[in-house]
Formats: sequence, C-alpha cells, structure tokens
Amino acid sequence: MEERDSEIKIPGESEIPSPDETAREKCRKRWLSIAKPLFGLGTLEDAVIQMAGITGTADVSIDKKGLIVMCADNGVVEEGISQTDSSVTAVVTDNFARGLTSACLMSRAVGVDVFPVDVGVAADTMVYTDKVAYGTKNMAKEPAMTREEAINSICAGIRAAKRLKREGYQILLTGEMGIGNTTTSSAVAAALLQEDPEGLSGRGAGLSDAGLQRKREVIRRAISLHRPDPADPIDVLSKVGGFDIGGLAGVFLGGAMEHLPVVMDGFISAAAALLACRIAPGVRDYILPSHMSGEPGMERILKELGKEAFIGCHMKLGEGTGAVALMPLLDMTLEVYRKMPDFDGIQIEAYTPLGGEA
Repeated sequence: MEERDSEIKIPGESEIPSPDETAREKCRKRWLSIAKPLFGLGTLEDAVIQMAGITGTADVSIDKKGLIVMCADNGVVEEGISQTDSSVTAVVTDNFARGLTSACLMSRAVGVDVFPVDVGVAADTMVYTDKVAYGTKNMAKEPAMTREEAINSICAGIRAAKRLKREGYQILLTGEMGIGNTTTSSAVAAALLQEDPEGLSGRGAGLSDAGLQRKREVIRRAISLHRPDPADPIDVLSKVGGFDIGGLAGVFLGGAMEHLPVVMDGFISAAAALLACRIAPGVRDYILPSHMSGEPGMERILKELGKEAFIGCHMKLGEGTGAVALMPLLDMTLEVYRKMPDFDGIQIEAYTPLGGEA
C-alpha cells in the first residue's frame, strides 16, 4: 500500500541525518592502501568516500540503480518560451512507458531501472501517476500553483524516493520531462539566488535570440509580479516553479532521509537540488553532481552548492541522461576500490601522502 499524503512530511534540517564519519574515514584509508598512485582517480575517489558516509558503510555498493523521472507540464508555455507546445510532454512521457526515450535506452545499456512519474502532465498518461494537477498555471499571469500544490509535489518526490528504498535501490538518479521547464528552473534559480535571469537562463531546446530574450523577459515579469520570497523556498516553488521541480526536490530530500546518494542531472535537476538545500541544507551532503549542463545557470548553481561536476559534455537533453552517463564511471571506480590489491599484497612499499599521513 502506498503511503498517504498525510503520512509524508517535508523534513526540517534536524531530520536530515549527518553522514557517517567513521565509514568515511574507513573508506578513505582503503583508498590510501590500494596499490596505485595516491588519489589517482581524483574526484571519483571522493564520490566513493561520500557514498560511504551517506550509506554508513565502507562496503559501498550501487548495484541496484533507479532513475526517477518527474513529468509535468508548465502553463508558462503559453508565452511562447519554447519551440514546441505542451502536447509533447505527454507524448514523451508515454514513450518512457514504452522504453523509447533517450534516458531509457542509455539506462538499459548501463543497468539502470527507470521510474517515470506523472506528477503534473496536462493529460492522462501511461506511466505511474502521482498527479498534483493537470499542469501548472501560467506564471506570467498568476502564481504557478498554490502553496498546497507545491507541498504536494515535493511529497510526491519523497514518496518516490522512499518507494525505491523499500525496493532495495542503493542510489537514486534524477530526471525530468516537461516542455518549458528550463524557464521555470531559471525562474526558481533567479528567485532563490536573487539574480537577474540574464546569467541563468539559456536557449533550452534551441531558442532563437529573440526567443531567448522573450524567455528572460517572461521570467523577470513573473518574479516582479509575484515577488517570491527567497527565504521561503516553498513560496518560490509555488509562484514561479513547476511540479517536476518540486517532485525532484522531494527526491533529493527523500534520498537524504533514507541514507541514499542522489545523483543530480542537469540544470532543471540542479534547480531542484538548490530548492531542496534551501529547505534543508544538510541535503547537500547527499548530492552527487553528474555533468556540466550546457545551460548557463548550471555553473552558478554548482558554485552555490559547493559542487563540481564529474563530467563535461555540455549535454542539454535532460530526462536524467547526464546522471545515467555518470554510472559507468562510478561502477569502474568501485571495481578498483573493491578488487585492487593493497601495497602489501604486491610487496611494494606503500606510497605516503605528501606532508605525511592523510
């Protein structure tokens, strides 16, 4: 039986567990004992140490991987800020059910299970449904959603994270589908960071120069009209956000509550991560950033969160494709971590970190 809304609460900071420092230190010592150049795998070693702290064990395993894709429509599409209309959202969402999206194809190649969730598509779809409403309102004219709807979207993400935890998944990946959601993500980021959308919003799926300027003006107008409170992340979500962003913020929150690492995808996922961290700053310790999105706001959000992307590629596809692309790198890193002999095993003197013991 699914947990009801009344049983799901948005956590406060005190409800986000701190990483296990004992497990982190044991993992760090294992890396130092492995017969290879010290720190030779760079930040990938740091990722394993981070996952040890998250899961509470130095025996790190991510054999069971789940990609949660939040699907929703955005009323702001009425303003001509996208190359396509909102009908595409439902078509692609149903293609997730058929396994025909880019993220599905990539996931099958690297052993990731895909879980699309209809959290707010403007039509009925074939995927698992936890729908808050049939799309948001047009934020250029009225708040995108009510505060209750914003909370419900976050709770949908928490539910999804908890569901995968119960099913034995060891790492969560985040993805989304929703025409117009680079506009809502830019608006959320601009409101939370109190910055002009000029440096945060990009071309999305390929806007012209004129389309890009229209998009930025729409964001400015919505923020000016509704005055979202940057000190109240749920207010920001309700006024200029999207159900998919709220759902992904919930996945980040739920993953932290359940001691699961959560992989950030691109710009939309990053905006949701920023939102989650403003709700409960401790969530930051549970986030693994996958790639440097081609959207201009990505670098700014990563800096705000104190994160560095593992891979480049300038991907803009969304759906969780960047998060999925990180998985082979983590799997290969864990092969070295688990199976590489230590210095004693190959009878050579251990390397010593410069400056003495680490």
